[in-house]
Amino acid sequence: MKNKLFTFFISAILFSSFTFKKEHKSEIRLIQKKDKIERDSIISFAKQYMGTPYLYASNDPHKGFDCSGFVSYVFQHFNINLPRSSSGYKNIGEKLAPDDFKIGDILVFYGYKNKTTIGHVGIIYEANGMQSKFIHASSGKAGSVTISELASEHYSKRFYKCISVLTE
Repeated sequence: MKNKLFTFFISAILFSSFTFKKEHKSEIRLIQKKDKIERDSIISFAKQYMGTPYLYASNDPHKGFDCSGFVSYVFQHFNINLPRSSSGYKNIGEKLAPDDFKIGDILVFYGYKNKTTIGHVGIIYEANGMQSKFIHASSGKAGSVTISELASEHYSKRFYKCISVLTE
C-alpha cells in the first residue's frame, strides 16, 4: 500500500510540473525559445478571440475589445507592451515596405473620418504586401474581432503604415 501511495504521489508531482496553465477559452501559454516569439504563435493566440464583441475602450476578452485593446492584449500575452490607444502607434516603429510585411506585424490606419489622426490598428494574419489580411477588433459591420483584407477600399485608403515590434 505504501509503495502504491508513494508511486501515486510521485506521479502526481511529475504530472503537475508538466501541465499547462489554461486561461480564457482554450488558451495555453506558449513556450518561447530564447525570447524569440514565433509569429505563428501570435496569430494562433489572436485567432481564439474571433467573434469577441467590439467594445470601445476595452481590452477585456470576457467583455470585448476595441482595436488597440485587442492588439495590446495579444502582444502583452507575449510580454510586449504596446500603446493602449491607436493614436500611440503614430510615432512608434519603423515603416515597412509592403514587400517586407510579415505575419504578426501591425497595420496602422488613419481614422474613419479624419486622415490626420490615427484611428485603427490590426495584426497581419496573412502577409502578402498590400494584399495582406489582418485580424482586428472592428467597430464596423462585423462588430467583433474579425479578419479583413487590407486591399479593401475601406482599409486601403486609410492605410498609414505597417510596423514590426518583434525581434528577428
